[in-house]
Amino acid sequence: MAMSIGKWRRLQQTACSAATFSVLAVDHRGPLRRALADESPDGGRVEALTALKRDIVTQLAPETSAVLLDPETAAGQCVADGSLPGGTGLLVALDTGSTGDPLNRSTGLVENFSVEKAVRLGASAVKLLLYYHPESPEAGEREKLVREIARQCDRFEIPFFLEPLSCAADGSSKPLAPEQRRTVVIETARRLAPLGIDILKAEFPIDVNIEPQERLWREACEELTEVCETPWVLLSAGVSYDVFLKQVRVACDAGASGVMAGRAVWKEAVTLHRHVRLAFLRGEGRDRMRRLHALCAALARPFTDVYKAPDLSYDWYV
Repeated sequence: MAMSIGKWRRLQQTACSAATFSVLAVDHRGPLRRALADESPDGGRVEALTALKRDIVTQLAPETSAVLLDPETAAGQCVADGSLPGGTGLLVALDTGSTGDPLNRSTGLVENFSVEKAVRLGASAVKLLLYYHPESPEAGEREKLVREIARQCDRFEIPFFLEPLSCAADGSSKPLAPEQRRTVVIETARRLAPLGIDILKAEFPIDVNIEPQERLWREACEELTEVCETPWVLLSAGVSYDVFLKQVRVACDAGASGVMAGRAVWKEAVTLHRHVRLAFLRGEGRDRMRRLHALCAALARPFTDVYKAPDLSYDWYV
């Protein structure tokens, strides 16, 4: 598949030289704010959340191909103060984030923000979180939203990363049954990838808490690669770093193009006093991100296996 020149350039900015992705995700809001509030009376203030994200980005961004931030608490701030290096790709979330509340699984868009404003900020890509089940009554409406965001991304030539999170088909608060996970994750990729997205940010298709056989993990990831029309990257979904590392090896061997790693890399830093936090991020945090970056560069499928550079004539700009 050929891309527009703008999307091609921006996608390069989010990937490493091997054309694979090792993205640091720091766009968390509600649940992270609540965790900080539990630690100190001022922890729930937006300033405390921004300070935490600045520390994470400053210490870990040099080990990544790009960083995912939200416009409400971090994207503008980390660009303005240099926490995010100028040579590191920037993904910006269009959504209000995961609620962290099983009773409220709705996709919200950041008020007064848009694809166009992300481009004006200098973003390399945008990301949308989408609660989704292929058989849900709301599936059609949520697919319509994906198409509309894709249309806007095409207009402004910026890559669109989509993050579908599986939920129960009846909209209830009960979690998705483990035995349904593979079917739902793979069918979600089959349904949503053709709607104009550029990269799918996918859940691991197997519940590793009940299925220890890595052979079955690999089969599921290979099936995901087969049905997904776009490159896909693995999200960490809050699992421990050691578990995530195993998932990443399997996923990349099976066709994933990299990772978007969040809490698996930095979650311990949230509740630490600042000097201890910085020491953790400089040490363990950097080691974790560096290892993921190297793993993706060595094993992941380059996005250039799917997308080809545009074949431009000399009057392309006309």
